[in-house]
Amino acid sequence: MLTDAKKKFIEFMMSCDVLRFGDFVTKSGRRTPYFVNTGLYRTGAQIARLGDFYAACVHEMAAGEVDALFGPAYKGIPLVTSCAGALARDYGMDIPFFFNRKEAKDHGEGGSLVGYKPQDGDRVIIIEDVITAGTAIRETMPVLESCAKVHVPDMFISVNRCEVGQTPGKTAVMEVKEEFGIRVHALVTVQDIHEYLKETGLYAELLPMMEAYMKEYCVF
Repeated sequence: MLTDAKKKFIEFMMSCDVLRFGDFVTKSGRRTPYFVNTGLYRTGAQIARLGDFYAACVHEMAAGEVDALFGPAYKGIPLVTSCAGALARDYGMDIPFFFNRKEAKDHGEGGSLVGYKPQDGDRVIIIEDVITAGTAIRETMPVLESCAKVHVPDMFISVNRCEVGQTPGKTAVMEVKEEFGIRVHALVTVQDIHEYLKETGLYAELLPMMEAYMKEYCVF
């Protein structure tokens, strides 16, 4: 269902040029008529507003069930930082956060993690941008599992593309749930974006391409 909150988030992504429509190739090599690139958030106001959207979702879906927030390098770093700030400011949830480096530091304190040092038993929530084929989460889990015996109950993303993962008939989100036991919460889905375009009449010429793409690659 396309709620007002979802409409506002879609419009926010479009206004920041983060949600684009045209001809693109995903990380998994699929040609797609729309693309989400959270690396294009580039001002303080944008990243603060983005944190508001994520924090509202975390507060609604996982309040009281989290000990730390983790943002995978690189795009997850500003996401987790802005989300943590919004949770503290708007909901009184002062939750520690951390992120990783792609390359481990060999001087100073060393290591690959920056920020909070997770402890055994911590419930860690992942703050990410999108899931397409599930490649990124399979790279992230070894990082978390190597730092402590943490539990990862939830993951929050901007967009669920609802695309088939490595198993025919199953989305990457379904696979993440089965493989790691992680519940994935998306601020919006590809269905929401499609419904928004139909409702507003924007990019009407791309709707047939989007529907064909969804029919070929998506599972609902």
